[in-house]
Amino acid sequence: MPSLDDVAREHTALKSADLLWLHRLLADWQIVADLSFADLLLWLPDRGGDGFWVGAQMRPTTGPTAYTDDLVGDHVPAGRRPLLDASWAQSRIVREGDPEWRDDVPVRVEAIPVRRGERLLGVVGRSTNLLGIRTPSRLELSYLQSAADLTRMIADGHFPYSGERSDLEDALRVGDGFVRTDADGAVQYASPNAESALRRLGLATDLVGLHLATTVRTLAPPSSEPVDEAVSAVLSGRLPSTAEIENDAASLAVRAMPLMSEGRWVGALLLLRDVTELRSRERELVSKEATIREIHHRVKNNLQTVAALLRMQARRIEVPEARVALQEATRRVGSIAVVHEILSQSAEESVEVDAVVDRLRRMVVDVTAAESPVTTERRGSFGTLGAEVATPLAMVLTELMQNAVEHGFGGGPGHICVTATRTADRLGVRVYDDGVGLPSDFEPATSDRLGIAIVRALVESELGGSLDFSGDDQVGTTVQIRLPLS
Repeated sequence: MPSLDDVAREHTALKSADLLWLHRLLADWQIVADLSFADLLLWLPDRGGDGFWVGAQMRPTTGPTAYTDDLVGDHVPAGRRPLLDASWAQSRIVREGDPEWRDDVPVRVEAIPVRRGERLLGVVGRSTNLLGIRTPSRLELSYLQSAADLTRMIADGHFPYSGERSDLEDALRVGDGFVRTDADGAVQYASPNAESALRRLGLATDLVGLHLATTVRTLAPPSSEPVDEAVSAVLSGRLPSTAEIENDAASLAVRAMPLMSEGRWVGALLLLRDVTELRSRERELVSKEATIREIHHRVKNNLQTVAALLRMQARRIEVPEARVALQEATRRVGSIAVVHEILSQSAEESVEVDAVVDRLRRMVVDVTAAESPVTTERRGSFGTLGAEVATPLAMVLTELMQNAVEHGFGGGPGHICVTATRTADRLGVRVYDDGVGLPSDFEPATSDRLGIAIVRALVESELGGSLDFSGDDQVGTTVQIRLPLS
């Protein structure tokens, strides 16, 4: 099915500003359809004057549809629909006397011109399935009255409203809670859902006849914050906007839609939704996220404390082998602490691994700067990984870079390059150094080095990946790691 833009570009002479206005109308015409209990069709004029094209369609959620088929992209030649022709030519709302019959269904049709300033952009056809008509209730009469006000505003160029839209505007619907106020801000009608939402806020009386803004301010007293002034403006009904009202008992989302007639403000339509449970869950989620970040922060602090204790112990030990072992343990604890530090700064249980690798590269350079001038670089991006992958991967990279420093450069200068290649389901990591290379008799599976054993265990057992060493005693060493991501 074609879009509004498709139909407009192919068949009409509408400008980009006209299309923007029509898109604003479409953003709110579900409300118009529901208040009207009717289907809406947006008819756009053919650029050659040969009739109209259907640019958009909306069915009501409050009543039966008049059109079972999708009509967007259909064309009606001039003269085929006299109501459309008359509404377009005379720039006025035209109502049909007798209903049309479609598939044995009587349909009442109206044509409403769509105006932007002095420009006429198209015609909204409003079609009501009369099989669903019965003696209207007070709710339905209020709906229809508000629909009539909005359609007049469409014809006068006062609807849709200008300005930026919020996500809340798109979320609120007529069935959530409906309040109609007069020009003085007094409530003329409130739907049962709206009454229920305000009772959760603390309302103990009937809402009809009360001044809405004053009543709500007594239930949720405003503070001196600017946002509360905006809430008061929304509740008055004069500002086309949204707000949230809350007290200790409940939270309500409110949208105000000012109603105008002949350029004069005549009242407002307000949509309300009880969002107490939603906000409560959001607060719980925020609290849990803060708790998780705090846990990672404390784990990081504890690991740094352990690393500091190991360093202190290493300084007091005179046996060189024991001192080296404690220094290696300190480095391994530090690599885990880096991951938890980054997790403590994020709301997600995932890690931007590039930042971890860059921190680890700096750690290796800082430790070896006084002994041998080693440089490092990272190529490619690791992307985001879960903590269950990032933590062992950080230890693996720390071991490989440290092994290169200790055994590859012989105390002299050297360069280490860490390269990442990522696809949808696999991560490839290459660690290369330009050192002296591997001994001719080196076998990873039988090596007695603790660092190699740790790397093999983490890659093959914990991460489910593969590990390959390559190089000889002249051209440096390359370690290739392949990890599944699914």
